[in-house]
Amino acid sequence: MRQEIEHAINLLKSGQPDAVEQALTLLQNSVFSFSMRVCQQKEDAEDTMQEVLVKSLPYLNKFDSPRALVVWLYKVAKNRCLMTRRRSKFAPKQELSLDELMPDRGDLEHLVSTGPINPEMLAVRGEEAQRLRDAVQKLPPEYRIVLVLRDMEGLTDEEVAEITGLRRGTVRVRLHRARLFVRKQFMQQEKRPRVSKQPTRPRGCKQMFAELSEYLDDELNPALCEQLEAHLDDCEPCQAFVSNLESTVEHLRKFPQEKLDPETAAALRKQLVSLQAELLQER
Repeated sequence: MRQEIEHAINLLKSGQPDAVEQALTLLQNSVFSFSMRVCQQKEDAEDTMQEVLVKSLPYLNKFDSPRALVVWLYKVAKNRCLMTRRRSKFAPKQELSLDELMPDRGDLEHLVSTGPINPEMLAVRGEEAQRLRDAVQKLPPEYRIVLVLRDMEGLTDEEVAEITGLRRGTVRVRLHRARLFVRKQFMQQEKRPRVSKQPTRPRGCKQMFAELSEYLDDELNPALCEQLEAHLDDCEPCQAFVSNLESTVEHLRKFPQEKLDPETAAALRKQLVSLQAELLQER
């Protein structure tokens, strides 16, 4: 979304006749895609997108920083999505336990049997996209928001913290558990063949699982990183698990943007352009 926001700001500054409509097209697509990932309901996402952009119209020309506009748009969209979902059948608030998200023997057995992840398999295809969408949808909302913002929308920890009002440490904890949850849900939908290997879980595995997101994001301090890599060298099941979690994160990052119906987008954008023209006349 960041590139689209930068492009939109440049368009608005250009003063070209159709700059506003072009900018709104970019913002429209971005806000709708985010809203779909959070709300999962087309009508809610459309309403959220339109309300967010209507609120943004008086301020669009005042944003010089793409980061400031990104944070503002996501914060307003996040609040609108959560308010909408609380009025419907949204998942109940709950805490995700690290113990419950750790792999069991069967999970590790399957991961070891399937071998290393093939990079060519990281492309998100139709069936996998739906499975991944279903897994994200099952996340409790406070975890889903963090996962969507950080992995699917590509924001930084600091930006996610600013949007959600959470401390950076809390963002990291929720992100890690959300990733583990999605990985587990995603794997549960696979058909697993029976295999003969019976990997055991060494004593250091549990501590390692708590540090994996820091490791994958290159944020683990050098001493702990060295310990974790030493553990991985001697633990085939953990090697397989790290590879599997990394592939899950890559799937999330490559997840295709949710598309707004072109006719609906054009109709809604026409209303926005008309409203923007009215606002300019009043100045």
